[in-house]
Amino acid sequence: MVFKRLLASVGIGGPSIDTVLADANVRPGGQVQGHIDLEGGEVESHINRIALELRTRAEVETDDGEARTTVDAAAVQLSGPFVLAPGERHRIPFSYPVSIQAPLTFAWGRSLPGSELGLRTDLDIGGAVDATDLDPLAVHPLPAQQAVLDAVAGLGFSLIRSDVERGRIRGARQELPYYQEIEFRPGPDYAGKMKELELSFVADAEGVLVVLEADKRGGLLTEGVDRVGGFRIPHQGGDVGAKVKQQIDKLVQRRSGLMGDLFG
Repeated sequence: MVFKRLLASVGIGGPSIDTVLADANVRPGGQVQGHIDLEGGEVESHINRIALELRTRAEVETDDGEARTTVDAAAVQLSGPFVLAPGERHRIPFSYPVSIQAPLTFAWGRSLPGSELGLRTDLDIGGAVDATDLDPLAVHPLPAQQAVLDAVAGLGFSLIRSDVERGRIRGARQELPYYQEIEFRPGPDYAGKMKELELSFVADAEGVLVVLEADKRGGLLTEGVDRVGGFRIPHQGGDVGAKVKQQIDKLVQRRSGLMGDLFG
């Protein structure tokens, strides 16, 4: 499949640029292949730099609560300075390495509501940077991530939405300035024990850190308290279902223990 879009034109009579993705489907840690086509305008253009970077929309904390903002990361420079003559055509092939910690935008063959990720092309011409529109990426789970998602669904949890949070997970080694939360509504076995379950992944070369957070309902004397637990799994998986259930049950037990301390 060829994914093509006219992305930007720099000034009246300036050059045009097309970014073409050979395939927008990718997994975290994979490569996106494609090329950039430049066509000179009416006058000579001095190109200083062409770069690609990941762009997402992330939730950030503000004085008024939360707001969404665009966040760019993982820039890769594709070209240094060169001169583009009027009407000249110039093609730059690329292979962009997607971070192994990239947010997922697809699961179970459909898009994850609330999360988006794409490649943005930056053209620095004459000292002015012209940023293109976004070329969306369909980021599918790694096998170990899919096993965890399947295990959560197998326990009766249903997907609500996902989002990207600007910030860091405590104790995790993050490459990107944000992380993803995938939110689930509990099934019958857990409906009275938590309001929702939030799942985050932090992958690296050795495996995947799985972080589970139970957003619990408040008791009579307390507001809701979040309980967080995590575990690592290798990329080849293993008995993921048992680990997921064990961790969720631990979150529930911690909540029960808290209520017992309050009323015991």
